[in-house]
Amino acid sequence: MSEQPSASRVPVVAVVGATASGKTALSLDLAERLGGDVVNTDAMQLYRGMDIGTAKLPPDQRRGITHHLLDTLEVRDAASVAEFQGWAREVIARLRAAGRPPVLVGGSALYTRAVLDRFEFPGTDPAVRERLEAELAEIGPAALHERLRRVDPEAAASILVENGRRIVRALEVVEITGRPFSASLPRLEYVDPHTVQIGVDIDRPALDARIEQRVEQMFADGFVAEVERLLAEGLAEGRTASRAIGYREVAAHLAGELSEDEARERTVIATRRFARRQDGWFRKDPRIRWVRYDDPDRVERALEAIRDIRPDDRS
Repeated sequence: MSEQPSASRVPVVAVVGATASGKTALSLDLAERLGGDVVNTDAMQLYRGMDIGTAKLPPDQRRGITHHLLDTLEVRDAASVAEFQGWAREVIARLRAAGRPPVLVGGSALYTRAVLDRFEFPGTDPAVRERLEAELAEIGPAALHERLRRVDPEAAASILVENGRRIVRALEVVEITGRPFSASLPRLEYVDPHTVQIGVDIDRPALDARIEQRVEQMFADGFVAEVERLLAEGLAEGRTASRAIGYREVAAHLAGELSEDEARERTVIATRRFARRQDGWFRKDPRIRWVRYDDPDRVERALEAIRDIRPDDRS
């Protein structure tokens, strides 16, 4: 019987790419082949009940593979990258100690980078945060985003105008550190060298079609009813969950501000925009090994990339 590899030699694998590109299926294939577990790195899949709109894989479709960091928060709870980093690194360390490779998968690029890369979080100042949040409520995210663009153009370019919470955080860091928020973002340096990112490469027309098909299926599967139930559980008060694409559009429909068709179309548009930002973020990382979404040999190509980082384990 072969010895269990030491934790330091067990690879950390992350499957990355745009939403609807096929990351989930590839992560399951790799976890099966490697004898590992799946670790969620999607911010919105942390929330209990946010299932249809986040494309959360139902338990009966997980092939018996253990999934971690799903359904850990209520929709009223706020999620932070710093907190998630601690949770994920603890899970990863435990899995590697047991000889089970963690396979990270999810669409939240910053969450993935915060786990994989050297990333120290700046402190916070409650008084500064409270003042900026009051300004956000008074003048709106667009005005604060413009302020951020003036003091830290790089950070502003990476943050959506409607993401008020993240704009506030960026301005807070600039104010309390005197340095650009972008300077605190993760460096392209893995915490552990036995790490590999597998990117799912898909052309834009194919991705756009898959996004539209996914959104259509979401609505057919009862997405409106899911949002209605979550609103009763406090979704609108959740600082993180309420921003999820699709949920805010359906909430507007339920409030009488949009028709269901308009909510569906706006969800498609917002998801496509988000997917482009995801792809832009990941394309900047030269360490990612890309495999085509429709390559019949994509699993073997991904496994080859994983073997490349652990030469001592080759047979």
